[in-house]
Amino acid sequence: MWYLCVFYHRLLDYRKPEVESLAQLFGVTSSNSLEWKLPKHHHSDSPFHFVNLPSEQIAQNVANRSILVKGIFELWGEGSSSEELEESIKNYPDERKLPYLTSDSTFKIAVETFGKVISFEEQNKRIQSLSYIPFKGRVSLKNPNHTFWLIETDDYDSNNGLPPIAGRRIFFGREIGAADRKLLPTYQLKSRNFLGPTAMDAEMAFLMANQAQAKAGRLVYDPFVGTGSILVAAAHYGAITMGADIDIRVVRDGRGPDCNVWSNFKQYGLPMPIALLRADNNLPPWRLGLKEVFDAIVCDPPYGVRAGGRKSGGRKLLKGVIGPYTVPDDKRTGHIPSTAPYSLVECVHDLLDLAAKMLVLGGRLVYFYPVVREDESIDTTFPEHPCFKLVATSEQMLSYRYSRVLLTMVKIGPYTEEIALAARIKHLEFKENHLKWLEEGNLHSAVFSPADNHLKQAGDTKISKESKARYRGKYV
Repeated sequence: MWYLCVFYHRLLDYRKPEVESLAQLFGVTSSNSLEWKLPKHHHSDSPFHFVNLPSEQIAQNVANRSILVKGIFELWGEGSSSEELEESIKNYPDERKLPYLTSDSTFKIAVETFGKVISFEEQNKRIQSLSYIPFKGRVSLKNPNHTFWLIETDDYDSNNGLPPIAGRRIFFGREIGAADRKLLPTYQLKSRNFLGPTAMDAEMAFLMANQAQAKAGRLVYDPFVGTGSILVAAAHYGAITMGADIDIRVVRDGRGPDCNVWSNFKQYGLPMPIALLRADNNLPPWRLGLKEVFDAIVCDPPYGVRAGGRKSGGRKLLKGVIGPYTVPDDKRTGHIPSTAPYSLVECVHDLLDLAAKMLVLGGRLVYFYPVVREDESIDTTFPEHPCFKLVATSEQMLSYRYSRVLLTMVKIGPYTEEIALAARIKHLEFKENHLKWLEEGNLHSAVFSPADNHLKQAGDTKISKESKARYRGKYV
């Protein structure tokens, strides 16, 4: 059945992938089975979309859990004017309407606008204009049995920073489900006990947990756990969590016994992680032969912009100046192993190899990958692995030259020695053909380098705007 899906106007590239991941979590066999279409006169970046879902229960589950869906509605009518809307509602089948208009039920009508603001008096006039709908129940503004929405857009171009709409459109429908508006304020970073410089924003952490399809009984692992923001979101949905980080000061000490990763879970009353390891992504601690343990791996690898990657082994050891050493028994307590720089290309290869071994079949790998724009073009070459299928990409602009893309990959085959060899070949080809900043791990210089030479020659100190329209919702 077709439903009207109304999104919040932010993180535009993330909206459909999140809905498709949640739909699959709640029973849709494949994200490819979801059909989308736009209302009349609407731009593809519009917050209004029609989506075809198998049942009302699935639509309700998706809407109630989603971070970017404002609401999903059973559409009773739409039109370019009040007269068209009335005709459309009257033509909607009575057997679909009458069960929600009975005398023993309570209801509420909410008025919503996009691209304009109307006064309280105008909202009341629009509600009164719906008198042709035979409501028999009692109005309840706090806890109604059924909530109906009158949503209106106006015709405008893109001068106000919103995606253009060629004509006015009015929608009326019954609310199937709506997002929990208290969720993000509850988990906002500014109220969290323990934070670090790379702590993941709460909204993005919950989006990643949804992409990973975190739920009760599933084991979610973050190999770059930091202050635990992603695992907090996964634990909120009931997942069993586990994390690792090479910085022992984070996973063991934090800022004291009452200000550490554990205290973040305690703050929200969430189940504690089963373990937080001091571990190296380059030298994973798992015993040989251990496979298919985690249901999802969700992480934000170090790019080298705000924080650089590190792996075990000092520079002299890596260069072969000295041989491997063993820590004496009397110095093992409190010993912190030396580390060396860890390039992004090596880090991502190790991450894919770890996920190929440790994820169950059908498990999900969700991670951010950096993209640098060169001459207003985007390098869209992403890492590949024979065990995985890339199912979703969502770009977030962070500066005029730098984006990060959230990649969602599903494990489709078992890990074997042949797969490992094929993955190594793909990795070498990827490294050879990719940008120099990725090979050297010098993303910081690529992001913060001066404007391009052709801009300097033109004497223009401002960054040129891209030809493609970029609506403000992408950056909110």
